Amino acid sequence: MDLSCFKAYDLRGRVPEQLNPELAERIGRAYVDVTGARRVIVGYDIRLSSPAIAEALTAGLVAAGADVYDIGLGGTEQVYFATSHYGMDGGIMVTASHNPKDHNGMKLVASESRPISSDTGLNDIRDRVAGDFEDAAEPGKVQSLAVMADYVAHLLGYIDTGSLAPMKIVVNAGNGGAGLVIDALEASLPFEFIKVHHQPDGAFPNGVPNPILEDNRAATAEAVIAHGAAMGIAWDGDYDRCFFFDENGRFIEGYYIVGLLADQFLRKTGGGKVIHDPRLTWNTLDLVASAGGEAIESKTGHAFIKQRMRDEDAVYGGEMSAHHYFRDFAYCDSGMIPWLLVAERLCQSGQTLSSLIDARIEAYPASGEINRTIDNPPAVIAAIEQQYGADALSVSHVDGLSVEFDRWRFNLRMSNTEPVVRLNVEARADRGLMQAKTDELLAAMERLNGEIGQA
Repeated sequence: MDLSCFKAYDLRGRVPEQLNPELAERIGRAYVDVTGARRVIVGYDIRLSSPAIAEALTAGLVAAGADVYDIGLGGTEQVYFATSHYGMDGGIMVTASHNPKDHNGMKLVASESRPISSDTGLNDIRDRVAGDFEDAAEPGKVQSLAVMADYVAHLLGYIDTGSLAPMKIVVNAGNGGAGLVIDALEASLPFEFIKVHHQPDGAFPNGVPNPILEDNRAATAEAVIAHGAAMGIAWDGDYDRCFFFDENGRFIEGYYIVGLLADQFLRKTGGGKVIHDPRLTWNTLDLVASAGGEAIESKTGHAFIKQRMRDEDAVYGGEMSAHHYFRDFAYCDSGMIPWLLVAERLCQSGQTLSSLIDARIEAYPASGEINRTIDNPPAVIAAIEQQYGADALSVSHVDGLSVEFDRWRFNLRMSNTEPVVRLNVEARADRGLMQAKTDELLAAMERLNGEIGQA
């Protein structure tokens, strides 16, 4: 049995070779055997293969004795919301997020929407899938559960709707599921939504929704300019990530959104802890301190961030990859709460998004994440540490290699899935220094890759 769809955090694979209804049914059975769950939320995304996989998954859960609460077509965060809000034992979302359209997958959570990843039960489920199963003495039941009204009410609870003013906002669902939520929110907000690629369509007629790819940004940017909008927002397929464009159509690096959201959230809560990843940090540290909060660094990845947030009772957590986590959202990531908070900030401050962001880019210019294919990533990273570490103010290994100097810093980390290293560089109010050090590090990596490869 091909179980290659089981990854570190979730399931992803090509349909039907790596994931199909037969395997999905066995995953449902194994999920119940391993977790003991008796009440399980099931949802699915807009992919053409999702309904059949969700139906088979549900059959497996029911055969194993679990009651299934079917929330239907939606986004990953609606499974998170429903699992925690209704006090369920677990939840499973059928989605492959931004993977190619012939792929599908699953994201699994336990009670309170705690992530199930390789070290918290996912490997146990994988190992159980290939075994024999017996039907439960009493099969579970299936019932539909309408969550949109409660979910929308929860989203609106993060903002002061009385402080909002009319504003044009471009929204690009990428033919994923986000458009359904925008339509449900629309009546409660004074905004005029310019809707781009709005209708859910698993054939992805405008390409797979993944705004992190530069080729996928033009439609949003052009619509912002054409309509004179205050900002643009684009989502991936299951809309647990959102991406921002300012009023000039400029794509905003996720790093600066983390700082903006931390600041906005701490203003509301009057302080608290904020979790951030180690790749780029100075802007976040500055804004969190100014807002009376405490910034805490965590290893990159949703399972690590969510656990650290629970440990610290943090109000907000952010990754530069456009994942944003909220304590009152079961410590889970949402692609809807962030843009509501940014829209609220624009209305309350009277500032443009570009003016809010430009000041931060000037204070802490950053390279953005740069990927390079390396034959021997551990050896190259070790050599970089040897070259730069001796004169550094600090060297950290929380996630990859972080090296800090007085005026600049960098993080270099390996990909979990490919022979690639990811570089991020930032400086203090000196774009020239940031660029020079970025070029210097890239040249050193290329040289070391050649030397180590020939050794």
